[in-house]
Amino acid sequence: MTQTSKWRGVFVIVPTPFNPDLSLDVEGLRRIVRFSVACGAHGLVAPANASEQPYLSDAERQIVIRTVVEEAQGKALVIAGVTAATRLIAGGLARDAEAMGADAVMAMPPNMQRGTEDEIREYYAAIDAAGSLPVFLQNYGGAGGTPMSPVLMADLLRDLPDVRFVKEETEFSSAMMTRVIEAAGGAMEGIMGGKAGRHLLDEYARGACGTMPACEICDVHVALWNALEAGQTDPQAKRRAREIYRILLPLLMFETGYGTAVYKEVLRRRGVIDCAVIRQTGGRVLDRFAMADLTAILDDLAPLMNPAFPARA
Repeated sequence: MTQTSKWRGVFVIVPTPFNPDLSLDVEGLRRIVRFSVACGAHGLVAPANASEQPYLSDAERQIVIRTVVEEAQGKALVIAGVTAATRLIAGGLARDAEAMGADAVMAMPPNMQRGTEDEIREYYAAIDAAGSLPVFLQNYGGAGGTPMSPVLMADLLRDLPDVRFVKEETEFSSAMMTRVIEAAGGAMEGIMGGKAGRHLLDEYARGACGTMPACEICDVHVALWNALEAGQTDPQAKRRAREIYRILLPLLMFETGYGTAVYKEVLRRRGVIDCAVIRQTGGRVLDRFAMADLTAILDDLAPLMNPAFPARA
């Protein structure tokens, strides 16, 4: 895998902002893209799990991709999420994403009911045949996910010409990365982590070409990534990376409990969006105790944040 590919760095997931009545906030979405670019994101991903993709209508998915592409054009690469319940829909979404100007597409396997290996192969073959964009296999172990084996992913990478990358975020993501790299060999151009970057230090050491966290602390993730890159030749930068990670970890662990509500509340506090409401069913609410904890965590992170976007309680 190349160390100089443009597909390298922090590719943030763009949350989908809503108005108080839960309608799509397009201007807020534009501000999120501008914020992410200003904070140094190498790429943007939307709509994906952190975008509340399952809670968007088909028309809204199109609006999200088109808006992100328009705002990011010439400033950051855009990976369009095209996960769907069937290969027919996923293939159509991939065609639409290319027509709208996306730079790549990403998909989990069919996300309603788990497909067989043959069905998963047919699904990705349809995405591959839909256009000419690079395809990321999203190996996800959470709700709606169907974890794929290293052997299956290696087969897809070898057999389908546009399937070139993996986003790995199953339970033991670091060890899985090593297994996928070994199984795929030269058929894979790169592998990125997820899970908000909780395992980024380990993943980086194993050969990850990037990470895909949500974007609310994009500047901090970029600072961590840049320190890791510099740390390949500079021991002081390597120590700096571990220090940034130590300061960042409380927020990453806090996110495991509250999820999307955290992404949006932090974006609201940083003045990027006006409203932090979520559509996700079953999502945890940030009560006064959680809000106080979040304030303390963000206070510790403040020195690492872009001063144009301070986090105000």
